[in-house]
Amino acid sequence: MSTRRTVFCNARLIDPASGLDAKGGLMVENGKIADVGGRLFGDVDRNDPEVIDCKGLILAPGLIDMRVFTGEPGSEHRETLESASRAAVAGGVTTIIVMPNTDPVIDEPSLVDFIRRRAEATARVRVLPMAALTRHLKGEVMTEMGLLKEAGAVAFTDADRTLSNTRVLRRALAYASTFGTLVVGHAEDPDLTAGTAVNEGEYATRLGLPAVPAAAEVMIVERDIRLVELTGARYHFGQISCRASLQAITDAKARGLPITCGISAQHLALNELDVGPYYTFMKVKPPLRSEADRAAMVDGVASGAIDVIVSSHDPQAADTKRQPFTQAAFGAIGLETLLPVALGLHHSAGVPLGRLLGALTSAPASILGLPGGRLAKGAPADLVLIDPDHPFLLDPDKLHSRARNTPFEGRKFQGLAVRTFVGGETVFDRSADEAR
Repeated sequence: MSTRRTVFCNARLIDPASGLDAKGGLMVENGKIADVGGRLFGDVDRNDPEVIDCKGLILAPGLIDMRVFTGEPGSEHRETLESASRAAVAGGVTTIIVMPNTDPVIDEPSLVDFIRRRAEATARVRVLPMAALTRHLKGEVMTEMGLLKEAGAVAFTDADRTLSNTRVLRRALAYASTFGTLVVGHAEDPDLTAGTAVNEGEYATRLGLPAVPAAAEVMIVERDIRLVELTGARYHFGQISCRASLQAITDAKARGLPITCGISAQHLALNELDVGPYYTFMKVKPPLRSEADRAAMVDGVASGAIDVIVSSHDPQAADTKRQPFTQAAFGAIGLETLLPVALGLHHSAGVPLGRLLGALTSAPASILGLPGGRLAKGAPADLVLIDPDHPFLLDPDKLHSRARNTPFEGRKFQGLAVRTFVGGETVFDRSADEAR
């Protein structure tokens, strides 16, 4: 955390939490935002502060990514907390929420504490763990949520597994509701999705690949909504991918249920046709859907029906991706492409910048009860300086993640993070990074 006084001037301030979008400046003292607004600062030279000229670029809260898979502990060859944090800061992400499906599974308070301590020692960003909803992610016995929450778990989830035992899930939700604790679910019927690889449709038939219908997602969404009605628990769908799911969630919100949902960046930018000639980097969970579903997801972000955009960063080793499509592992990296994909929706689909940045900052902060995600006095000085118009071609060799399984290789983007700050300290400077 910086103890200096730093002034940002000549910025376009965008704060989705307050609706601010104006030219102005921001002051940081002792790692927190001390002042922000459109007026000029008359005491810039006092105490010899550091002055950062933003040159008209966007200054926004640092991104909060609610769905990040890492390999630590147990599979550090895929990704460590340190390497994930390097990718995060290059993408303007200042807080990552890590999933519990590691080895061992994060289902004990000591393991939650391990993640937090390990991150403090090695990571450049704030790392907050979700803990397992059930012991060993087996869906049979729920974890000690109260103790895990005291240890620092921000929510509970079985990561990319669907809890198929409805009785266990109902009990877990009822228990979580007594603590006001957030439960994050994965919506894919495990029986319908077993052995499948892509979205069901004409293209899957042409490729000869085992496919899963979108109904496999919708069935679980509708089931979980009913359980929320029974228990009153706060519930977040980690990522959805089809129109019917969004409609069910929108209807549930209209009834006043405490439900939110997220969408991954790849499901906003890609569709089932991008699988192409069996390109395994496009094999993700849930599978890439039809173009109609993708367009509906973009509309959901624009309207605010979808609350959060996530990277669903899931690094895989080369030997698990260079396999026949049906045998290849699911997952794609996405920390560094999260912001460019979101900015692409602004450029190509006209989604307002405030709405997009809100889905990346203030919305996840509000859902998780975090102090960041906003430009306000007293908030952590976790910031990102964004050039929304900078064009670039994605080169996987220049990514900072330990893995390289990006579905966006060679894709043209417009807009990226120029500089990233955590607690007022510069943790990434693109000009310095490119000069290396």
